[in-house]
Amino acid sequence: MRALLGGDGPAWVPREVEIPEPGAGQVRVAVRAAGLNRSDIYMMDGSYTPATKSGNAATFVPGLEYAGIIDALGTGVTGWSEGDRVMVSSLGGMAEYALADHRNLLPVPLGISWEEAAALPIGMGTEHDAVVSQAGLSQGDSVLFVGGTSGVGLAGIQIAKAFGAGKVIATTTSATKMGLPTTVGADVVVDTTTQDLTQTVLDETEGRGVDIVVDHVGGPGFSQLFGLTRIGGTVINIGRLAGPDTTINLDQLSFRRIHLIGTTFSVRTPEERAAVYAAVRDNVVPLIEKGLIRAKIDQVIAWENAPQALEILRTNRNAGKLVVKVSSVD
Repeated sequence: MRALLGGDGPAWVPREVEIPEPGAGQVRVAVRAAGLNRSDIYMMDGSYTPATKSGNAATFVPGLEYAGIIDALGTGVTGWSEGDRVMVSSLGGMAEYALADHRNLLPVPLGISWEEAAALPIGMGTEHDAVVSQAGLSQGDSVLFVGGTSGVGLAGIQIAKAFGAGKVIATTTSATKMGLPTTVGADVVVDTTTQDLTQTVLDETEGRGVDIVVDHVGGPGFSQLFGLTRIGGTVINIGRLAGPDTTINLDQLSFRRIHLIGTTFSVRTPEERAAVYAAVRDNVVPLIEKGLIRAKIDQVIAWENAPQALEILRTNRNAGKLVVKVSSVD
């Protein structure tokens, strides 16, 4: 089968490789489309190893989310059949066939294209787990999404609104992307290069601060988030786009009695990942079926141009998800 390989230079390299055979608990998916994520860059840089990556081989088939049709079942697979339309978060999507743990599969709702389905799993899993399961979003809560124009940030805004959030505020560092979060439900967008984030959030919340901060950026700016979170509120860090190092003012953390949560999928066990996607199947897929949550796609890229897609992501030129069309078969 045709595939892209990572780990052999700065770009993905086209190769012909063997079609994989599903093991116990796995399905093989004939891939139709695959989504790109910031983690794809980190894998190429060697700073991120997903829990779904096995073995010590330097090279790997990239692509952390994809959609397609089940064409083979391993032993012990229940609840799925050959021919089912599925979307999944699992490594290996930049190939004509990929293997996935059957517990992480999500059904593709009617009316959803392969390209949109491929852009949904990671955003849905990451943000529902963070905003609802861990941060405990309640009806009417105000939420700030730091890095609200990222693919997962846009997914999080939709999930927050669909699960009853009140005012939703999103940040961006690009004037050209200011309108993007409002298209998926954000009430307020703050350009942190020209606006004071803390003052804006306090003005929008009558001086109280937001109930929940969902941070995709990290880095030095993380320290200001406690001062714009309400007393007893929650700050949850998902991503480290600005780096993993920051300084925390422990007085602010303590005096405001902030609940601080850090989360990542890279070290989750198979059982933990299965629980996350079981919750998405039960709670998020029905919202996709109703049209309340949709992928925000910047562009669909032909297979022949897939290696260049990584550079688009690396230079932050996209406004929404990048998706590679792996196969033209319907």
